[in-house]
Amino acid sequence: MKKAVVLVSGGLDSATTLALAKEQGYACYAISFDYGQRHRCELEAARQVAEMAGVVEHKLIRMDLNSIGGSALTDSSIDVPQQPAEGIPVTYVPARNTVFLSFALGWAEVLGAEVIFIGVNAVDYSGYPDCRPAYITAYEKMANLATRAGVEGSGIHIQTPLIHLSKAEIIQQGMRLGVDYASTVSCYNPDAEGLACGRCDACRLRAAGFEAAGVPDPTRYQAGAR
Repeated sequence: MKKAVVLVSGGLDSATTLALAKEQGYACYAISFDYGQRHRCELEAARQVAEMAGVVEHKLIRMDLNSIGGSALTDSSIDVPQQPAEGIPVTYVPARNTVFLSFALGWAEVLGAEVIFIGVNAVDYSGYPDCRPAYITAYEKMANLATRAGVEGSGIHIQTPLIHLSKAEIIQQGMRLGVDYASTVSCYNPDAEGLACGRCDACRLRAAGFEAAGVPDPTRYQAGAR
């Protein structure tokens, strides 16, 4: 059975990506990252998403991007913005997808997997430069220059099934595949119980997506958040 490494954050997009990878017939190996993020409840969500999807293995990689800082998601001294802003937002984590894809690439080589799935999205991407099609194309080229799989094997392919979809279209795909969005966490600033703030970019995009898709929003919000 063909193998795929799937990046699973615990959020709506990665849960949908995992479901799409399974639909394509891949034996899925999920990889998640404890990187010092302030929204750590997503790690439990990632575990639940992977378990419900019946992945072959779920690997959790630990690293300390908090020590680098530079992002509202890893540095508690930087507030998570509650209003949209111009340009690349402070919730951008420097080089995050490059770091994550590199771990996924290494595991894919070990497994003999030819495909890596990542749920990046260029429509509702919040201004992150490492969610653009040009970045994925460049990373895939680098991956096949830098690995044994690329030099001696059949190569590594980066699949981004959500990259040109709106949030509503992503949700519609997930509903078709039976994704339990109530188990996912998208909020950048949830409380200790994992309840969403309802005000950050991720919450706004998620809520608007459910509304546009005509699907009831299963997100658990903090009291008075919406």
